[in-house]
Amino acid sequence: MARFEILDAQAAPLGEGPAAADMLFELGMMYSVGRDVPVDLISAHKWFNLAAMKGSLEAIRLRREIADQMSDREIAVAQRAARDWLKGGSESVPVPAAVTAIAA
Repeated sequence: MARFEILDAQAAPLGEGPAAADMLFELGMMYSVGRDVPVDLISAHKWFNLAAMKGSLEAIRLRREIADQMSDREIAVAQRAARDWLKGGSESVPVPAAVTAIAA
């Protein structure tokens, strides 16, 4: 069984181009609408933020849309989580089954 650990920066380095942006965008979509995971706007903002850094224009739009529903504190937490993820900080967040299925 193939498994893609997107939360492990060593096993899944941030690549350039649309493939990396698409995967990060998909994580944002999952958390924003609650597809296979509970709705979590902080996580959705984080993943859309990372996808936006990779050039996803749709992620930029959706990140703004979600931010309108969040407090300043929640946005700060999401931005900190995105920075930590970029630095390779380990988060104890389980990888949703749908993410592992995408890579399989």
